[in-house]
Amino acid sequence: MSSYIIPAQTRIGHVHLKVSDLDRALAFYCDLLGFSLITTYGKEAAFISAGGYHHHIGLNTWYSKDAPPAPVRAAGLFHTAILYPTRRDLAVALQRLIEAKYPITGASDHGVSEALYLNDPDRNGVELYWDRPMDQWPRKPDGSIDMYTHSLDLEDLLSEI
Repeated sequence: MSSYIIPAQTRIGHVHLKVSDLDRALAFYCDLLGFSLITTYGKEAAFISAGGYHHHIGLNTWYSKDAPPAPVRAAGLFHTAILYPTRRDLAVALQRLIEAKYPITGASDHGVSEALYLNDPDRNGVELYWDRPMDQWPRKPDGSIDMYTHSLDLEDLLSEI
């Protein structure tokens, strides 16, 4: 292996998910989470985004129409992480989930970020999170990041609204 290091400006551009019911997936990602529908490919695929980007999430039924969710104990995507710009934005997302009575599977403070965990209707894992400013990230004595998993205080998060 070479000592090549990927450029620091590199970003994950989008995720493309197999879903069993496109309308149900769009209801979750657009109606509940607030993404905008950018375009569809017939009745089999849709592309959604935040802020008008060509797509952050692709949804398709090409190989999965009416299929059951993938087994939890199988190789594959663990979760899609959706980064919110501020803590208040994450709080608004939490409030929307609560109002919709949508189940949350976890809520964690990782030191570098605060995160909510849930599953989309096809049981694809979804993380909703915001990053603390880098100068607030916990560090080990050697300067490396000291991430952890503590319970997230949801009442404190909701106080941002």
